[in-house]
Formats: sequence, structure tokens, C-alpha cells
Amino acid sequence: MKYFAEKLDIAVIGAGHAGIEAALAAARLGCNTMIFAINLDSVGNMPCNPSIGGTSKGHLVREIDALGGEMGIAADKNTLQTRMLNTGKGPAVHSLRAQIDRRGYCAYMKNVIENRQNLQLKQAEIVSLTRDEDGLWHLLTRLEAEYTAKCVILATGTFLGGRIFVGDISYDSGPDGMFPAIELAQSLKDLGVQLRRFKTGTPPRLNRNSIDFSVMEPQYGDEHKVPFSFGFDGEIVNSEACYVTYTNDRTKQIILDNLHRSPLYGGKIDGVGPRYCPSIEDKIVRFAEKERHQLFVEPCGADTQEMYLQGLSSSLPEDVQLEFLHTIPGLEKAQVMRTAYAIEYDCVDPLSLRSSLEFRDFDGLYGAGQFNGSSGYEEAAAQGLVAGINAARKIKGNEPVILDRAGSYIGTLIDDLVTKGCTDPYRMMTSRSEYRLLLRQDNADRRLTPLGREIGLISDERWESFNRKLEMIEEEAERVRKVVIHPSDKLNEMLVSRETSALNIGVRMVELLRRPQISYADLAEFDTQRPDLPYEVFEQVEISIKYEGYLKRQEAQVAEMRRLEVRKLPEDIDYSKIVGLRLEAIEKLNKVRPENIGQASRISGVSPADISVLLIRLQGE
Repeated sequence: MKYFAEKLDIAVIGAGHAGIEAALAAARLGCNTMIFAINLDSVGNMPCNPSIGGTSKGHLVREIDALGGEMGIAADKNTLQTRMLNTGKGPAVHSLRAQIDRRGYCAYMKNVIENRQNLQLKQAEIVSLTRDEDGLWHLLTRLEAEYTAKCVILATGTFLGGRIFVGDISYDSGPDGMFPAIELAQSLKDLGVQLRRFKTGTPPRLNRNSIDFSVMEPQYGDEHKVPFSFGFDGEIVNSEACYVTYTNDRTKQIILDNLHRSPLYGGKIDGVGPRYCPSIEDKIVRFAEKERHQLFVEPCGADTQEMYLQGLSSSLPEDVQLEFLHTIPGLEKAQVMRTAYAIEYDCVDPLSLRSSLEFRDFDGLYGAGQFNGSSGYEEAAAQGLVAGINAARKIKGNEPVILDRAGSYIGTLIDDLVTKGCTDPYRMMTSRSEYRLLLRQDNADRRLTPLGREIGLISDERWESFNRKLEMIEEEAERVRKVVIHPSDKLNEMLVSRETSALNIGVRMVELLRRPQISYADLAEFDTQRPDLPYEVFEQVEISIKYEGYLKRQEAQVAEMRRLEVRKLPEDIDYSKIVGLRLEAIEKLNKVRPENIGQASRISGVSPADISVLLIRLQGE
């Protein structure tokens, strides 16, 4: 028999990476919050790769941390190996990636939630979600407990309508053999939420003791270890190595011979898969000319022999997986602990959402993570943080926090989703941002920590530390403009060896740092007044000097973009009644309902001429 359980401010459905950040943010902002998980063992789970960060994803994690989120700290405390990617390129694309202790990460996040004031963690399946005339959302669990909430955040990951595929075998399931959320999917449809099907996959997990690492290429962590969290004061230890191996012609032939047994190519999977993380059978077909594909063999934890095989996602039958797996160097005798599978799930078209991640047509209902059509733990956590902040602000009567494209990758991610939508699982990439020289991972705190403080998620201690760092950067920048480096045989020998001109007279240190070939480290022994400062202070000063011209150019572009962003568009405007707009523009504008001119200008199918018409319309009001 149904019974009333509790009245909440905010209910978060799902305790993955999106749900965790949403619930913690809401609770930290003073809201009575409950986070529901189908199984408490799924809290913070990494059903795919046990890693955090990577190209552009590392940017997201540092931005989450700068705003006061938890993912960066959790990753730092459970790192097995850390590497900065793309160091051979400019700082705009440097991205931190860490291999994570999967179970350690889950345990850490569960403990943080359990000990958070204003936050309850509940193992319960939500089977029904309705909104009554009282304006409250009503949630019903499988055990017929009823909760009410002022706001609800849907962070269902791949559980919503989840279905597993392995060859001819398919069955309803969430990731890692968890129960799926079938009835909630139907309840959302009954509510009027338009759902669609996406799919993703995961590779097999192998027993370390059955792998021959001697024929593989080892990958070790960086000597200089950079944490994700700007406030992390512990020690990061590179305790594990990763390994690289490759597929070959035999692997390829086995997959091609059994392609008809793949549910992906047999038409059994309706969902759209991730474009930038295809299955091995998809790679073999799409890149037929390639002789081999790179695979990464990575640890799942410090206290397990389970190894993750990145790059070998598959939904082929188990016997075929074993056959092609044993053709790969080092894996000839590999024992599979978990079979690879594809999972199909329900998600929403993000065009249904505002930039605050609240539904346009359902007051107090928010979406975050894979439910919004994205892929990746980092993308999910970023959206969860924003949804949690805005749900809390709605309850307190405050305006939502809208992150713009010029201020963060999080803003770019959300703007892409709610303005352009996505036809396949959205993945963040540095190329998606037109302002990536400004949005570097190294300066995420300088860009976003003041906002995190204003929102209420940055502690006094963290704020004081941040301001001390800013003071050190300013003082060091001023010092290098004054310090003169005098010529010497040793200095000139170094300069010539770096393929730059020698000195005849003394020059200010800033002039030497402007040379692309010269770094702070190169000048260390010639800079007799060099202070003892943290590495990141020197990094910030050097980047600002070397890229000064480029940075000013992008800042001018940002100013123009923000000029358009402040031109708000009425929410109830009927674009079909505006003379001069093209038919395609009318259709797209009425569907997306942009919040301002800047957002309207980024909608596919809306031309500069259409924007001019809108500006004229606004001027006439």
C-alpha cells in the first residue's frame, strides 16, 4: 500500500557522476536533498573506462573543481597514474588524464554523500514521476513510498529503459548487470517528455595474470604530477603502468567473418551510438584501409587484477569476442572477467531544455548527463553541477546561473546541447570552442572560482588560497618586466642551442620569455632574483607573456559575443509573425526558443541576415 515518506526540496534521480554533483551542490547550497540510486553499489560507478579527464575532458574536471564541485578531488585521491596529454602542442589543448582506482573512487564519493549535511542517499527505484496541481513533483518508489519535491533532477545515465546486447542475446538491464529503470521511462513518456534511444558500449575486462605484457609498449605516468583540484594538497603517486598493443589482420578477418552476428549490423539495435568512440566492429568497417587499431590495457584498481581494454568496445557474441581477442599480441591467453556489451537507453532531446538545464515545458524539472544526450563522466558531472546549482537557486528565488561559451567549456557544452541539439551522444572536444586559448585547463580557477564563491560553493580557506595565488602571479608578472638578464657566454650558448639569437646587451626578462623557443626553466640559472614560487604561478605568467597578442584578440571576440548575449529575446515571441525571417529560421527559432541574440546566432539554419532582422525587431520595441 502506498504511503507518504517525506517532503523534499530537491530530488535527484540517479547517483552517477551527474547525480552526485547535482545533489552535493544542492545540499551545499542549503536545500533538503535526496539522491536516489537503484543500487547503492552504483554510486559514482565507472561502467566504462576507469579514468577521469583526457583531451578537453580534463578542462571540464578542472572547471568543475574551480566552481566548487567534487570530481577533481575524488580523482586526485584515487589516482593510479596521471599524464598531461598534448604537451607537444600549445597550452590551449594541454589536458590532464588520470587512471583511477574504480572502487576507491566509488567508495570516496559514497562517503562524501553520506556525510553531507542536508543530503540523504537512498537505494530506491523511482517508478513514477508526476506533477500535481499543488506545484510539487510526486515521486513513487518500487516499494510504494511517495516523496514530494519542489524540483527534480533527472540524472538516469544509461539506466532509463536500459537494454543490453551481446550478439543474438538481449535483455533489459542497466550497466554492470544492475536493474534498469523501465517504468520511469514510461512515466516520463506519459508526462509528455519526448524520449529517444541512444546506445553506447564497453570492452571486455581481463585478468592481469593472463596477459603477457612483455610484448606490449608500456606507458608510464608523468614525473611532474599535476592534480585536477586546485585545492588538493596531498601527494599523487604514479603506482601503475598502462600498456599499448594492436589488432592485426587476423583480428580484422574474424570480425568481418562474423559481422552478420553483430546486433549493430543486424538491425537489432535502434539506438544511435557515439561517433567518437565506436565499437571495434564499427572501426573495422568504417576504417577498412587501416591495418591495425591501437588498444590500451589499463588497470581498474590497486586491489584487483581486472584490466580494462580501451579501444575494443564490442557487442559481438561472446565466442567471437574470445576468438578475436586471442589474436592480439599479449592477449593470446587472456581470461575474460567481464564480457563486452552494448547498452541501449532512453534520453531526451536537449533542445527541450533551457540553458539552466530546466525543461522549457516542465517547471522545476531538470536534466543532466547522459539523459541529456551527452557521453562521458566529465560531461555528466559538469551538467549535474549546473543543474544542482540552478535547482537550488530556483527554490531560493534567485536567477539561474548561465555559463557562456567564452567563460568555460561547461558553458560551451551546455550551449551546444540546448542550442544545436545532438543526433548522437555528444562528446566534448577542444575544437568545439572558438575561445579555446582563453579556456585553458591551467586557468580554470582564475575564470570560475570567483563565480563559485559568489554562488556559495567555495570555502573561506579555498578563497584565501586563490587570492594569494593571484597576488603571486601579479607580483611575478611585474618582476619579469623589470628584471634585466645580462649576456654571458653560457647564456648565449643556450640561446643559440634553442635556435634563437644571442644577446649583445642586457634585455628585460619579459623579452626573452616572449621568444617561443625560451621557457622559464631555460632561464632559471640566469635569473638570480628568481623567487621560490609554485610551478603554476610561473606557468600562468609565462603563458600570459608568450600569447599576449593572441589573448587580446580573443578577448575582443568575447566582448563582441557578449554584446549579443545581453540582447534578450522575449520567451513568448512568435517568430512566424516577424517579417523578413526566412522559413527555415522561423522553424528553428520556434523550436529552440533562444534566450538571447547570441544563442539565436548559433542555431543551425539561422543566417546573419535573420539575426539582423531580429536586432531591428528588438530596436523597435
